[in-house]
Amino acid sequence: MKLDKAARHARKAKYRQEREDARHEAHAAAFLPAWGEPGPAQLRTPGHFWLPKHQDTTATLAGAYPFLAEGGLGADGVFVGSDMFGGASFVYDPWVLYAAGIITAPNIVLAGIVGSGKSSLAKSLYTRSIPFGRRVYVPGDPKGEHTAVAEAVGGKAIRLGHGLATRLNPLDEGYRPSHLTDAEWLAQVTSRRRDLIGALAETVLDRTMTPLEHTAIDVALSSAVASARVPILPMVVERILAPDCVDDPDGRLTEDGRQVGHALRRLVAGDLAGLFDGPSTVRFDPSLPMVSLDLSAVAENSTLISVLMTCSSAWMESALLDPEGGQRWVIYDEAWRLMSHPALLRRMDAQWRLARHYGIANMLIFHKLTDLDNVGDQGTAMRSLASSLLANAETRIIYRQESDQTKGAAETLGLTGTEMKLLPTLSTGQGLWRIKDRSFVVQHQLHPAEMALFDTTARMTQESRGITNEMTSHHSPRHAYLEGEQP
Repeated sequence: MKLDKAARHARKAKYRQEREDARHEAHAAAFLPAWGEPGPAQLRTPGHFWLPKHQDTTATLAGAYPFLAEGGLGADGVFVGSDMFGGASFVYDPWVLYAAGIITAPNIVLAGIVGSGKSSLAKSLYTRSIPFGRRVYVPGDPKGEHTAVAEAVGGKAIRLGHGLATRLNPLDEGYRPSHLTDAEWLAQVTSRRRDLIGALAETVLDRTMTPLEHTAIDVALSSAVASARVPILPMVVERILAPDCVDDPDGRLTEDGRQVGHALRRLVAGDLAGLFDGPSTVRFDPSLPMVSLDLSAVAENSTLISVLMTCSSAWMESALLDPEGGQRWVIYDEAWRLMSHPALLRRMDAQWRLARHYGIANMLIFHKLTDLDNVGDQGTAMRSLASSLLANAETRIIYRQESDQTKGAAETLGLTGTEMKLLPTLSTGQGLWRIKDRSFVVQHQLHPAEMALFDTTARMTQESRGITNEMTSHHSPRHAYLEGEQP
């Protein structure tokens, strides 16, 4: 009897212990005790681990958990500066990224307000690429900023302006691929010339040409080519205003082309006379590391500057159509001038679409992204064309923007709220890089020699420094010491 009673008590105690162990196990699986779990398995329970929310800066959290930094684009490419979030060096090369499949379009859009450092970034990107075998071409430099750079790297700056001996013929044939027959080559050159003359006419007229005006240009261009192997603009204009009797027996063609002829006459006998009204006096040398067309000597209205940039771009682009010409940068500075004219924008869009075939990386530089809104009305074909130009550039670099421009930039590029708020706070040389779906905030770094060469504010700072020195020389004996001499 006593053994049976003792056995029952033992079984009851065992059951109670099992229930207690099960209760503790379930309790431990739900949450950790406030004092933590003792022993070697501390903080390794399969249960939930609740902590209060904590908010801090990325600098602090990077020290607590350093594995959140962006991996970067790798080490192959041109050094740009430092990744402000990751702290590592930031390198970029559109051809390297294209070969790796990171981007599918090598073109770049660079936007930033005056004084944000975008020009220095553009110049350092292309000059640092030259040792890697890349060449640089600037089809139109309205302010002459790239002239000193071209000469410093052993290239050439071609200066255009009234009173100068330099002439460029935008109707030059350019490079001829070896596989084309004479008939195919003539058709290609004629099409390119026709498109150029039509774009120039529409820009000066500020309207779309009529079919009759297109016919007048075609007839005049054919007649000019028949009389000279390489025609010049005055020949075409002359034949538009006064067609041959064989082509215009009843005089109707003369009347149809009268307005477009007088519009184009401005290029050869008006505002831009002496620039594009004769055979080219310079030869495009593709072996040079850099060639720039300096247009700073021409101070005309915005429309004529746009026409000038188009003519100079056409002359250089015809020489760049060589698939074996290697990897090349083509820099479109002050591009807002071209983007405000639909006909000129169409030419640029056609050039960008051929970039991969010719090994070219185009760089479009302007002040603000809302410049794209100046092309046509919302929903029009011209607005769509401006948007496609941006879509063909998978690298977008945005330097500081004014606060009233950030919303438009965010909508255009699909920026996050954090990125949009960041734009007005960027300092000089800091930029938001959007490379396809990835974002980086990069601090551009310059060598002192580059700073001296790329400086676009030298005249302002020299003049202001001279005024300051003149004032301090009358009031402070420390003037000479500040200039590096003993007082």
